[in-house]
Amino acid sequence: MSEEPKVGKNTGNRGKGRPKGSLNKQTALLKDAILKAAEQAGEGDIVTYLTQQARLNPGPFMSLLGKVLPMQVAGDPDSPIVHVIERRIVRPGDRHG
Repeated sequence: MSEEPKVGKNTGNRGKGRPKGSLNKQTALLKDAILKAAEQAGEGDIVTYLTQQARLNPGPFMSLLGKVLPMQVAGDPDSPIVHVIERRIVRPGDRHG
């Protein structure tokens, strides 16, 4: 007895999970809980709470800030930053360079 060969590609479990970029339910619930806790700690205002944390715990706050700031700083294309390295040969005793 010979078996018929399979036709088409075996896609396995592809496409059965969450859509790309979507959070799982536990992550979304945890994020909501953290934001609600921060809001309550700031008496209804998350900015008030974060301001308190910036003053009371500057190290951890700066770490958090580093995670939310963009990783790349873009300059103004019309006014680029110019880096200049200048070497001078100065005679001993010449203070003006």
